[in-house]
Amino acid sequence: MNEGRGVESRIKELSDMISVDVQNTDLLYERAGLYTKIQVLGKAINDYLTILGINPDDKQAKVKLEMLKTITRFSNTDIYANPNTNMDPWLE
Repeated sequence: MNEGRGVESRIKELSDMISVDVQNTDLLYERAGLYTKIQVLGKAINDYLTILGINPDDKQAKVKLEMLKTITRFSNTDIYANPNTNMDPWLE
C-alpha cells in the first residue's frame, strides 16, 4: 500500500518536471513505466505517443506502445458481445 503512494507521488514529481521540460523523453519514459506499473494504461499510452511525437523513430516507444495497445484490446474484449457462438472471440 505504501509503495502505491510512493509511485503516485513520483508520478506527480515527474509531471511537474515534464511541464517545465516537455521534450524530456527520459522523464516521459519513467512516468509511462510507473503508469504501467499501477495499471493506468491509457496515460502510459499517451506518454509513449508523446515520445513518438518528439522522436518518431524511437523503437523502444513503438514496441511498448504496441504492447500496451494489445493488452488494452484484450482486456477490453467482451467475449459475450459476439452472437456467433461458433467463433472463438480470442482468435482473430
